[in-house]
Amino acid sequence: MAHWLLKSEPSTWSWDDQVKAGAKGTAWDGVRNHLAKQHLMAMKRGERAFFYHSGDDKELVGVIEMIGEYRLDPGDKTATFGMVDVKAIAPLPIPVTLAMCKAERKLAGMVLLNNSRLSVQPVTEAEWTILCRMSGMKPD
Repeated sequence: MAHWLLKSEPSTWSWDDQVKAGAKGTAWDGVRNHLAKQHLMAMKRGERAFFYHSGDDKELVGVIEMIGEYRLDPGDKTATFGMVDVKAIAPLPIPVTLAMCKAERKLAGMVLLNNSRLSVQPVTEAEWTILCRMSGMKPD
C-alpha cells in the first residue's frame, strides 16, 4: 500500500472540518495540477495519507484514509481534473511541523521538502515510518 500527503489551507478546509465530516468522509477536490492529478489517480481505497495544514501552520496534523477512488471533479468545467474521497482516521498526537521535517536528515529527499507547492504528494514507506514516530503515532 502506498502512502500520501494531502495539503489544505486551514481557512479553506481544516483538519477539524475533515473530522466533522465523519465516517462518510468528503471529496478531496479542487486540485488543478497535473502531477497532483497523477497522484490522485494512483490512490487506492484503504491507503492512508497525512493531512497537512499549509499556509501559516505548515504542519502534519492528522491521518486520513482513501474511501473512494479517482473520478472527475464536477467543479472542473474542463473535465480535466478529478478527486478522491477521504475520511479522517486520527489526529497526530504531536503535530509535525515543516521545520521538524527539515531538521530530520533522513527526510531530506521527501517531496514536501523539495516540491513544497505540490498539494498531493507520495510519501515513501521509510518517510511514513519516520513521520509516524516523530508524531508519537505507531506506523500502520
